Formats: sequence, C-alpha cells, structure tokens
Amino acid sequence: MNTDRNSRYLSQDVHFFAAALSETLVSVWEEDPASVYVEIERGYIECYTPDVVRIRNEETGYLTHYSRDTAMFQRM
Repeated sequence: MNTDRNSRYLSQDVHFFAAALSETLVSVWEEDPASVYVEIERGYIECYTPDVVRIRNEETGYLTHYSRDTAMFQRM
C-alpha cells in the first residue's frame, strides 16, 4: 500500500483544516452514472462543515458546495 498516495485524500476535519490554512490546491471527484470517479473541479477550500466543503474554483473564483458524503477530495 502506497501511504503517500493515501495521504493525499482528505477525509477528516484536520485534513480539511490544514488544506484550507495552507491554501493547498484541491481536486474534487464525484461518481458519474457509470460509477466511475471523475474530476469535476480544482480549487481552494474556503470553508468546511461536517457535511459540506465550499471550494473556490482555481480559474474562475466561483464558489461551489460539495457534500462530503458524495464527493472525494484530493490534495494536488
């Protein structure tokens, strides 16, 4: 098991806090209808709660909310 690869995924509050504080670029992934994860956005964590993460898009600056239950977040 590659621990470096696994450490790139954000799942705990402390992971989201560190990424937000350091302004780390984050990739957001969601399942498509074929049950395959696809990258849907890259950006910076603006805010997070136990249920939702708000991402500021890297290119446009638009804010989007993603459910922590359905999306996967990865440090870039």
